[in-house]
Amino acid sequence: MNGLRVIPTWRHGQERLYVCRTDGRNVAWYDREAARVNLLSEERREDVLDVLGPFLTGTVTIGPPPVPTPAELARLSLHPDDDLAPNRPGEALQSVLDHEPGPQRRMRVDPRRHALAAELAVGEALDRLEGAGWHTLHSVPLPGGDRVHHLVVGPGGLFAVHTLYARKQRVLVADPMVTVGRREARPLLRQIRADADRASYALTAEVRPVLALFGPKDVSVTAPLREMRVLLDTDVTSLARSGGVLKPADVEALHAVARDRGTWVRI
Repeated sequence: MNGLRVIPTWRHGQERLYVCRTDGRNVAWYDREAARVNLLSEERREDVLDVLGPFLTGTVTIGPPPVPTPAELARLSLHPDDDLAPNRPGEALQSVLDHEPGPQRRMRVDPRRHALAAELAVGEALDRLEGAGWHTLHSVPLPGGDRVHHLVVGPGGLFAVHTLYARKQRVLVADPMVTVGRREARPLLRQIRADADRASYALTAEVRPVLALFGPKDVSVTAPLREMRVLLDTDVTSLARSGGVLKPADVEALHAVARDRGTWVRI
């Protein structure tokens, strides 16, 4: 036995196989899409190929990662359980539904499934910004059971995006209260700002709050909002038009810190 194990992860529907030591540290990964095995240690080359043998298909390139950045090396040192980057949109909510699906027969759709649909739509839209130098982390956990639905890091800065299901309903925003349809108003903007402040503290960088509304019929904002943006799910990619705040190296460094679960347990 060579003491290595293979751990699969998925990102944007693509599978990547990490080869880890018994302490959880990565020594290599196999990118199926690129048909490449990236070695972090040439000394473990034979052991890595041995453990990956059952998974390799076709002709595969083997070698060190192509010009890795310090941020990428820091990311690769994470134990897979501590890396938030593979989280899917709505990851935390989907996990709850998997374990507590609720009654099989009911007249109305479980509101948690509505919330999941909103997170999926917004999250998938934000993921499409990745080619433009942006990164999005989904279901970032905060102490106490709270979470940031989507943390967006890019040239325009950092944004904590909270999604809200409002399909075919009127939404009234009267800071800090938000009313959806005929439901009771609640101080949602206060919560979103608080989550953004906690993220700012964890990352030692400004994180701006955003409310993303999924499919509303109409949106009314009674007065200019303080340090808050309200966007439709179809317009969240407009965040990419913000620029000139962070350099590419800063984006990568902040993303590397933010994706570490340990960053969020200390706030």
